[in-house]
Amino acid sequence: MQKTNALRMLERAGVPCRTAEYPASPTDPPSGVQAAALLGLDAGSVYKTLVTEGAPDAHFVFVIPVARELDLKKAAHAVGEKKLVMLPQKKLLPLTGYVHGGCSPVGMKKTFPTVLDLSAEGKDRIWFSAGRIGMQVEVSPADLPRALSFIYAPVTAERD
Repeated sequence: MQKTNALRMLERAGVPCRTAEYPASPTDPPSGVQAAALLGLDAGSVYKTLVTEGAPDAHFVFVIPVARELDLKKAAHAVGEKKLVMLPQKKLLPLTGYVHGGCSPVGMKKTFPTVLDLSAEGKDRIWFSAGRIGMQVEVSPADLPRALSFIYAPVTAERD
């Protein structure tokens, strides 16, 4: 298994974790829901990493369940911004060091304000990208602050 920046940072911080890999095309990565299914995981325990832009040069990271959508108004409120927009995909690699489908909240090129959806609070374990397409990492949200500074906030859209 090839170590990623995310895995190195988790290890360095002493965060217990385990990884799982699934077959994925780097040019056409599966959705988060598809990745969860490929690993035989409940989609409610698998999270995706989304990067947004606020005021000029203000970027924010949101970690939400793969089957949910980010509510940009709630997200902006959580980080004290008037408005947020999704980061254009072409800016993701230069800004974070990660590609679409393999973006981890841990180990980005720079540290950005990060919000973990409130649904993760109190969960024993959650999965998110290990920093490479086709690889997920499982951690306890209680251990995650050793490697990542974040806040909890309700930032997903209401279900219909």
